[in-house]
Amino acid sequence: MSATAVETAGRRHFRPTLGATLVTLAGLAVTIGLGTWQLERLHWKEELIARIDRQMAAPPAPLPARIDDPAAWEFRPVTLAGHFLNDKDLLVIARPHQGQVGYEVLTPFERADGAGVVLVNRGFVPMDRRDPATRAAARVEGETTVRGIVRVPQPPGFFQPGNGTPAPGSAWMRADPPAMASALSLSGVAPVVVEMLPGQGSSQGAGLPGAPAGTLAGIEPRVELPNNHLQYALTWYGLAVTLAGIYVLSQRKRADTGTDGRPDDRISGA
Repeated sequence: MSATAVETAGRRHFRPTLGATLVTLAGLAVTIGLGTWQLERLHWKEELIARIDRQMAAPPAPLPARIDDPAAWEFRPVTLAGHFLNDKDLLVIARPHQGQVGYEVLTPFERADGAGVVLVNRGFVPMDRRDPATRAAARVEGETTVRGIVRVPQPPGFFQPGNGTPAPGSAWMRADPPAMASALSLSGVAPVVVEMLPGQGSSQGAGLPGAPAGTLAGIEPRVELPNNHLQYALTWYGLAVTLAGIYVLSQRKRADTGTDGRPDDRISGA
């Protein structure tokens, strides 16, 4: 084989086929589009977290009598004046707390201004405190003021089951003010739940693990908003780069054959 033939045989040219080009362009459109969408979600999530931080840092304000826009009040510190309807406690299945399984106790709170009832999440109790008689010392009787954080219950999703129709005395899967109001035959129930902040209650000892004197423990302010959108965006953009690299490498052809195969016999015998 002559030197010119050897040089020609080893040379490759970029000669993409129509099918490979169309498939690659479609793949790039999808991966780049998804990466860009994740960046947009990143900016949205950062703004949302900043807004929540501002909401939670605001000084406590009285919860208005009428809440036309519940989302505008979510994560706001508020105060309520009135009294608990202690005979109408509701239990909501809770995530494990300090290694214990149990419930969160929602107690209707009748407002002193006549604006109706608000469900107050008073905190966690273990399963052996399900019976109200076992936590009688935690009852707060008479007129009182509650400080808490407003939360808007979310509708059931793919990974969050609905409540169905709980039997009397049964635990609920999630907070649902309209359904709970119907179950308790209460009217004028606010569309939000107020999570009571820790350190409030009567002066009697409740005997509940980790609870302040005379009260359920309340709930520490919590915001659980995962923000992995940057990682997702980098993953999609990385896949786009990988796809482009595979396309370029796969579409380089041998100059002497037009394929990725060996030179034909005619050149080999030259």
